[in-house]
Amino acid sequence: MTQAAPRPPSSAPSAAIEQRLTELEIKASYADDLLDTLNTLVARQQQQIDLLLREVSRLRQQGGDSSMTPPGNLRDELPPHY
Repeated sequence: MTQAAPRPPSSAPSAAIEQRLTELEIKASYADDLLDTLNTLVARQQQQIDLLLREVSRLRQQGGDSSMTPPGNLRDELPPHY
């Protein structure tokens, strides 16, 4: 008995695998782009947070200086609906 030569793979499964591979590469590309976008956004937000923390610190220092003086007019302390 002679053995038959191995059959070459059919083109249908190969085409399906190629299509799946292409779709996965596209998804990976979108994921990379999204990751870059989110990284940029997080870096920008961190800069804004740092700026706001410095501003709050500056305002606290200014507020600490003026908090010792009493208000000039009691009307200044009334809520706006009065």
